[in-house]
Amino acid sequence: MNHIFDFLFGQYFDYETTDVILEITAVVFGFLSVWFSKQNKICVFPTGMISTVIFVYLLLKWELLGDMMINAYYFIMSVYGWYIWTRKVDNSQVTPISKTTNKEKKISLLIFIATLFFVFFIYQTFDKWTSWVAYIDTITTAIFFVGMWLMAKRKIENWILWIIGDIISVPLYFYKGFTFTSFQYLGFTIIAIYGYLAWKKHLNNNFQTV
Repeated sequence: MNHIFDFLFGQYFDYETTDVILEITAVVFGFLSVWFSKQNKICVFPTGMISTVIFVYLLLKWELLGDMMINAYYFIMSVYGWYIWTRKVDNSQVTPISKTTNKEKKISLLIFIATLFFVFFIYQTFDKWTSWVAYIDTITTAIFFVGMWLMAKRKIENWILWIIGDIISVPLYFYKGFTFTSFQYLGFTIIAIYGYLAWKKHLNNNFQTV
């Protein structure tokens, strides 16, 4: 039993207690954020902002630039998403759940490509191309950037990107030595699947009542 515990959490023996507590706190608020997103609740944004602020601090301290940039971007897009989700499109209705338009698909592709180049430039500047992890980080960052933008726009396809990115992140964060965060992404994957199904049901019900 001790061997299993050491395998999963042994890396935390060298961490400061405050950092471990902060990571767990960020994970809890991250779970709340994704759960509220599944429920289509506006609380997705304030809870997500708390989680991302903590992770930005920790990841900057741990010199994980790609992950830090993802969370900094999440914070910015949370502000934008908070506005979009509460903005009324007419006198009685706020921005509804919808499918991505062809124009938005093109913008998503541009965001993905631009993110790849941006992260490559950052990693190159700070000499972070030291292992295969940097290449995976670059791809997951681009996936999450697009996913967060689509979530802020209340597009159902955001869940597909979250599922892909979360599945990649589970073993990636475990490899990096952040077991709690790895478990977080495992939970995110499960919630994202249910989130997609819930939003799809909502769309289908609205389509039938039109």
